[in-house]
Amino acid sequence: MPGREKGPLTEPMYYVLMSFLRREMCGTEITEFVDRKTKGRVHLGPGTLYTLLARFQDEEMIAETSVDGRKRTYKLTDKGRAAFEEELARLRACVNDGLEEEQ
Repeated sequence: MPGREKGPLTEPMYYVLMSFLRREMCGTEITEFVDRKTKGRVHLGPGTLYTLLARFQDEEMIAETSVDGRKRTYKLTDKGRAAFEEELARLRACVNDGLEEEQ
């Protein structure tokens, strides 16, 4: 598995990685993206967000691109994109399995 070898992503992890698909973002922008995208269903508190950002940096799934005072901006790496795409494929397979069983 080229992206993430430790199993499926949690919902907050999935949405944080999704936030980087179109552009670089800072923590505040990520939180706003997730809130807007999920219509408030997924809440990212600062502890969760910054723990995930540190973990993703350690796993080389994101990279820091700039620091301006306390504001840090990050971008998705190829490894992070692969992890997101793997999770998206897994979720699609789960939904398809459920839809087949409903018929």
